Amino acid sequence: MNVGEASLARPSKAKEGVPQPPLTYKEALAWLYRLQRFGIKLGLENIWRLLAELHVDLRGTRVIHVAGTNGKGSVCAMIDSICRAQGYRTSMFISPHLVTFRERIDINGEMISEDAVANSLTTIRNLVGDWDPHPTFFEVTTALALKYFSEVKLDVVILETGIGGRLDATNAIQSDVSVITRIDFDHEQWLGNTLAEIASEKAGIIKRGVPVVASPQRPEAEKVIRARAAECEAPLKFVPEPYDRSPIALRGDHQKQNAALAIAAICAAKIAIDEQAIARGLARIDWPARFQMWDKRTIIDGAHNPAAVCVLAQTWREIFGDQNATLVLAVLSDKDLRGVCEALAPIADSVLLPKMRSERAADPEELAKIFENVVSVCRAGASPAGNRSGCRTISITQSVGEALNLARAKPTPILVTGSLHFAGEVLAHLRGKPSAFEECAQ
Repeated sequence: MNVGEASLARPSKAKEGVPQPPLTYKEALAWLYRLQRFGIKLGLENIWRLLAELHVDLRGTRVIHVAGTNGKGSVCAMIDSICRAQGYRTSMFISPHLVTFRERIDINGEMISEDAVANSLTTIRNLVGDWDPHPTFFEVTTALALKYFSEVKLDVVILETGIGGRLDATNAIQSDVSVITRIDFDHEQWLGNTLAEIASEKAGIIKRGVPVVASPQRPEAEKVIRARAAECEAPLKFVPEPYDRSPIALRGDHQKQNAALAIAAICAAKIAIDEQAIARGLARIDWPARFQMWDKRTIIDGAHNPAAVCVLAQTWREIFGDQNATLVLAVLSDKDLRGVCEALAPIADSVLLPKMRSERAADPEELAKIFENVVSVCRAGASPAGNRSGCRTISITQSVGEALNLARAKPTPILVTGSLHFAGEVLAHLRGKPSAFEECAQ
């Protein structure tokens, strides 16, 4: 059993719940999403117990574990694409999903099937019915993924942390390399209010004797990572030089740094790759909502915190020069709304504010007031970065469809951003498919 050393495959003291009829895919998702009432509970006891009772065994598979604030998903996608280009059989667990829950669990570029989701969630539902504490949404989703991976022959498993790292459910698995992307402020209510506190949680994925590769960090975060690696006697390598030997399908100079980290992670995991596979893998990546060009004038990006939005604004300038955007913006209420608006104001020609379909969505009225204040400060030349805003109008719309129609009527290029949840809702609308919200609704 390839789980964390502290689990010891403890036997369950609770009896299994009474078996119930098999769930359909829609019923299974409805049951899973109801578990959100248990909230976020960081800790490993439940996931250790789940993995033990589901008999998860990943021995013989190379496990790459990725934590950090921004860039985790891109690094995971790069690792997966390069390894598949070399001929390895891979799997990937990521979060959140954009349009369908099935995106979270992937084998060799193929999403998990609806039947596999339904069957596995039926098994887990029957197993945990009388558990106290009851497993959370993310714990069950992680167990579902790892059980699915353990049932097929794989060469590489790539795991993206959900929140933090130290107490994240993905940390229950013994990894072959720990990967840490750039650390910045996000999820402060769970991870701490200082960069050192957040870094301590992220660096919690470092395990005894297991190699660590990391992006360049701010001094406070680097100090924490170095201390944790030394404590665990884990070889540590920071990856300062970006990759520039071949084209990368993902746009933005920051993706060159992500590519360098992905390659270093594969090498640290002792997975043999050649330059041809690296080039093919990086050229083939299809990773939606990361400066995704939907058409010639519409960009969709899931940036959701000030650090990510600053990178987004920089990438916008790299691609569009001095031309500003018609901004279609929706943000979750627990994010740094002012920080997001400050980073976007210098590239906004106008702003459209629909409400995304999430209970956590920030009120467009509140977002409009914040953006108006930020624009006023920018115009006065007193913004933190000294940037002036060219934003002319800020409007609230009743729906995503209305916002996109109004945006298309303007001559400027369109930038849809503020949240991966929102990016997924927009992608579903553009594809004419049910959104993630609709998929899990009964």
